[in-house]
Order: sequence, then structure tokens, then C-alpha cells
Amino acid sequence: MGKITGFMEYERVEEGYRPIPERVKHYKEFVIGLNDEQAKVQGARCMDCGTPFCNSGCPVNNIIPDFNDLVYRADWRNAFTVLDSTNNFPEFTGRICPAPCEEACVLNVNDDPVGIKSIEHAIIDRAWEHGWVAPQPAKIRTGKKVAVVGSGPAGMAGAQQLARAGHDVTLFEKNDRIGGLLRYGIPDFKMEKIHIDRRVDQMKAEGVTFRPGVMVGKLPEGSKVINWAKETISPQELDKQFDAVLLTGGAEQSRDLPVAGRDLDGIHFAMEFLPQQNKVNAGDKVKGQISASGKHVIVIGGGDTGSDCVGTSNRHGALSVTQFELLPQPPEEENKPLTWPYWPYKLRTSSSHEEGCDREFAIATKEFVGEKGKVTGLKTVRVEWKDGKMVEVPGSEEHLKADLVLLAMGFVSPVATVLDGFGVEKDARGNAKATTDFAGGYSTNVPKVFAAGDMRRGQSLVVWAIREGRQAARAVDEFLMGFSDLPR
Repeated sequence: MGKITGFMEYERVEEGYRPIPERVKHYKEFVIGLNDEQAKVQGARCMDCGTPFCNSGCPVNNIIPDFNDLVYRADWRNAFTVLDSTNNFPEFTGRICPAPCEEACVLNVNDDPVGIKSIEHAIIDRAWEHGWVAPQPAKIRTGKKVAVVGSGPAGMAGAQQLARAGHDVTLFEKNDRIGGLLRYGIPDFKMEKIHIDRRVDQMKAEGVTFRPGVMVGKLPEGSKVINWAKETISPQELDKQFDAVLLTGGAEQSRDLPVAGRDLDGIHFAMEFLPQQNKVNAGDKVKGQISASGKHVIVIGGGDTGSDCVGTSNRHGALSVTQFELLPQPPEEENKPLTWPYWPYKLRTSSSHEEGCDREFAIATKEFVGEKGKVTGLKTVRVEWKDGKMVEVPGSEEHLKADLVLLAMGFVSPVATVLDGFGVEKDARGNAKATTDFAGGYSTNVPKVFAAGDMRRGQSLVVWAIREGRQAARAVDEFLMGFSDLPR
């Protein structure tokens, strides 16, 4: 512990943002990270608790008090070593993780928590700057071949761990670039894609073979799931070519809103809208790009994906942006005695909201209204919750103008036809059925086929995906070799 009284002497310092008028003109990152002194002060606030709840609050179990102390002592190199031992991609989590570790911080019981996420961000950015992030190729090759299907954070983490264990790993991705939803779901203003590209280069040096543009299995007819594959490979071919298969695709089946008028032009899933802008940012030409420019935009769904639609719409030059949430407005402050150290229910305002957005809570869409086949507005009603059931408020119907409607109500499951192609049994929610038990964890009902990440647990966070990819890699390694030295 660096400074015993630090938590009493210093206040939390947040990372800064570029001014709104400046940042809405581009798609670059705009967060201003902590400087050395600010990071040192934040590290000094860590109390080195006897029971560090932050460790268990973090899904990858980062050794948080240790790297906080090392940053306080300005030992950045060892701070990176500690961070790298549990998290394959801190530059991802340091940017887009909602930081459940901070909610679990003991200081958060009656004060502001330690800025753990900002410290993590500072460590990894310095590590890349100083060249500390290097390939870790295996010294001994096993000769075993593993296919990883899906190149999001779970697939990348699993592939990297398996390659470091000495296996020959091929990572398949149906879209034209590696990264899954990190690449085509997260806007560049939250995470620029250079961070993915650098990790791909590192993993290539570690022996991972990347095959983008390859669809494993098939999508159902009329599917809205993005698919830029140029070739297809069947599950049966993977079974013949590889000793094990790890399924790490995303929960890409978007939740729909089947009300009257849904077939009008101008109503799109968020995952039709967001990937197009990321492709444009990458220098691609997108025919018929969905644009919010000069439009009244309504985003249906109050989560992170909805927030990303808000930020992107503002950068397009929308006339107005309104975001709907079906649930009542949460309290601005959580009930800490009730919720700590768990994730609290409270109002969260993102940087995209601050850029311009009207937020409507406890509102439902009854009908989409249009003219000449194009959406022009919505019929809405206010709702309230009684005895756990949603009921409409009499006399609260409204008509709201909308030229573009973006559906961002979450994801219901992985694409069923992909799992069906392998013959993988599904749980009640349509996810691949597999446990996280120490023995036999992540294995499906199909011999030598494993599943992890959103494909197994459903829609979740990047940090959970990394955890599952790491743990599944150990399970696959143990299946192939009879034992494993990989961390779980």
C-alpha cells in the first residue's frame, strides 16, 4: 500500500473530454486520459483492503490493488506486468468497460470509488507507447489444431491463449475485418480500431491464423445480421480439419418491435446503422448508407447500444435525437447499503447523451406512422409498472415526429442456424448450452465443440467475453492435452 491515508487526502479525478462542439465533428476518440501525477494520486486513494471486493467485481479478476500501488510508486512496467497477467486486452476494457470493479470498490461505500478504469487505461497506453506489449509465442508446439469461430473479444482472447499454449489456432470471422462487435458495433469515437489491429499483429506473431470473410455455417433467409463473408465453410469441414472447435460468435439476433407500421422505410436495427459508419470510417464505400443527417431521430432502447446510436446520429448532423426507455427513470443516486458491492440501479448519462439527446422514460411505441411507405412518426403511450406488470396510462397517447427510427433494444440470442449446423444443444434463451464448471466447463453436447462469450451466456460485456474466452481456452487445452497450465 503506497499511501496509508491517501483515500482521506485525495479526491477522485475523472478522465476529461474534448469540448462537445469539437468532438461531434469527427469520429476519433475524445477522452483525455490521466497524466502521470493524476494516475499516481488515484493509485494513492486505493486502501489495499483486507478483502478487495474490486477483484471479484471485475469479471477477469484483475489484481487491482497491486497495480494501483505500483502506479502510485511510478513503477509502470511492473504495473503493466500485473495487468497483463489477467487481461489480454486492457485497451479494450479501459475504454468501453462500464467498470463494475469501481462499483465494488470499498471506498464506494461512503465516498467516490478509486478511478480503477482510468488507471487501467493509463497503464496500457503507456505500455504500448514504450513497447512493452510484445508477442509471446509458445516455445513448444503441440501439433493440435483448433478452430475459433467468431473474432470478437471472446474469440480473440481464446485464440491468443490457445496459441500461447502451443496449439495451431485458426480464427474465423464472417465479416471482412477482425474484431466482431468491437469492430462493427462499437463506434470509433469510443474505441478506435487501431487497438484491434495492433492486437491482430501481435497474435499473428504468436502463430494465430486469421480468416476473415469466412462464414461458418449459414444465416437464415432474410436475416438482418451483418454478413460480409465471401466464402462459406461447413461445420462438418471444421470437424474434419480440427482437433477442437471453440464457438465464440456474438448474440447478434436483435430484438425486434413487431407493431403496426414496422415495415415502413426508415426503421432499422442499430446493428444495421452502426456497422455502416464504422466501415465508412475505415475508408470503405457503403452503398445506400443509413444517414441521420437533417432528420428527427428516435432511438428505441435505453442501453449502451442506444447511446452509441445517439452519438453517431449527432455526428451525422441530426436535427433532433430522442431516446426511449420502457422502464421508469432510475434514481440519480443508488441505494448503496442495499446494492453495494453489486452493480447498482441508477441513472447513467453517457458522453453521447451530453452531446444532445432528449431522454424519455416509461414510454412505449404502439404504432409506426408513415406516408408513401416512409416513416414519419410514432404513436406512443406512457406506461407504469404495477405488481411487476406494465400497464398503459390512460389518456397519455402522443404522436412524435420521426424521420429515422433505430431499434436498440438489445439482443435475444446467437443466430440459431449456426448452432444448429453444429448440432449444439441450446438453453431456454437460445444460447449454446454449456456450463462454466471447472471440470468439463464450456464443452457442449457435441464432442470437441466448445462455446464461450455471448454465444454461451447471451448479450453481455466485453470484460465478460474476455473472461469466458480465457477460461474456455483452458478447457480446450485440457481437453487436448489432459492438463493445462493456462490460467483460469
